[in-house]
Amino acid sequence: MNASERQLKLAQSIVTSESVVFWFRRDLRLEDNAGLYHALKSGKPVVPLFIFDTCILDKLEDRTDKRVVFIYQSLMHMKQELESMGSSLLILYGDPVKLFPQLHPAAVYTNHDFEPYAKERDDAVKQNLSSRQITFHTFKDHVIFEKDEVLKDAGGPYTVFTPYSRKWKAKLNAFYIKPYPNKKYHDAYFRSKPLSVPSLGEMNFSDADTAFPERVIKTSIISRYHETRDLPAMPGTSRLSVHLRFGTVSIRKLAAVGLSKNEKWLNELIWRDFYQMILWHFPHVVNRAFKADYDNIQWRNNPEEFQRWCTGTTGYPIVDAGMRELNATGFMHNRVRMVVASFLCKHLLIDWRWGEAYFAAKLLDFDLASNNGGWQWAAGSGCDAAPYFRVFNPQLQTEKFDPELKYIRKWVPELNSNSYPKPMVDHAFARKRALETYADALKNQ
Repeated sequence: MNASERQLKLAQSIVTSESVVFWFRRDLRLEDNAGLYHALKSGKPVVPLFIFDTCILDKLEDRTDKRVVFIYQSLMHMKQELESMGSSLLILYGDPVKLFPQLHPAAVYTNHDFEPYAKERDDAVKQNLSSRQITFHTFKDHVIFEKDEVLKDAGGPYTVFTPYSRKWKAKLNAFYIKPYPNKKYHDAYFRSKPLSVPSLGEMNFSDADTAFPERVIKTSIISRYHETRDLPAMPGTSRLSVHLRFGTVSIRKLAAVGLSKNEKWLNELIWRDFYQMILWHFPHVVNRAFKADYDNIQWRNNPEEFQRWCTGTTGYPIVDAGMRELNATGFMHNRVRMVVASFLCKHLLIDWRWGEAYFAAKLLDFDLASNNGGWQWAAGSGCDAAPYFRVFNPQLQTEKFDPELKYIRKWVPELNSNSYPKPMVDHAFARKRALETYADALKNQ
């Protein structure tokens, strides 16, 4: 019996019509969890469930993918918490659409996920459960405002950030950041001895030797964020993005901190809500430009040049430092993300979708809505994007944000040596070529 079969048999012995399931996805915490709170208040024992979804995992080429390891470690932490209360965490491995028909709970509770695959998966699960008179309850949890909660005065979604953020802040009150009191209902978890779990090896993954950012809200850094956020050599950002992505911290807790400590930092959370809203209202952005005319751009898409960008050997130190940091750690400073994205789209005229896919494969904090929004911003093709004629000058960005080259020297130790490559393209030439290419594509705009 393999791990998948073993765990399913275990699940079938635990999940009965006398219990409800709470299905964890991008909300890996017990405290201040909306859907889990409602499950705990249902009046029936709650079986906490996580499914390692093979529809997602089978697409990952790197079998030491750091995100899988992060999820696994977070689940083990949560499992220990539950076991200290006399319960445990049920972990399955397989396709949720095939697994749920083999389980028979009274109800399933979970939190919303608006990514295209997640919507399709959840619709299929809901359809099967409904056919068996099993209710499927979902709740808002990973954003402050979603879908149609922040709209223009005349109706319809915003496509420009600044007025959206003003309306977002005007709507915010204590209700929206009040934590769910999950701890009050811990007695509602089903009683269990510690349950077995599939190992990473049984799922064809191996452990990655990675030091993940701490799950600590460093208010001293957040308080100075407006001063330090653009300096990649400094520990000037909260490094909470991976925790926000997988829900190991609550968005409500972070919004409350931002509200009290630093508006610039709060704005980053609002950008996240904004891009989630864009994905909901304009799902075409996943595969196409938000502004349709930008799909007319004649990208050069040179594979050799793309490979040099990926490996951090472009001859532009700030670009190379960013890409090497990403490849080594799964993290890249946000200011540097903008520089490397602009370089790919503008200097090399490589389709933003190539860069988006590379980031999707490498970023610890990869989130479809934010990654897509950021790349389309850099390419000029997105909502509220940088205008196409804005082309970052890597040298000027270095002089402004890493003047002592501390960040660059950390990741490009061979700088100024014979082994470091010359710039692969001249900035002035590349800028002129980009402007002409964009102008040609947009001449009928």
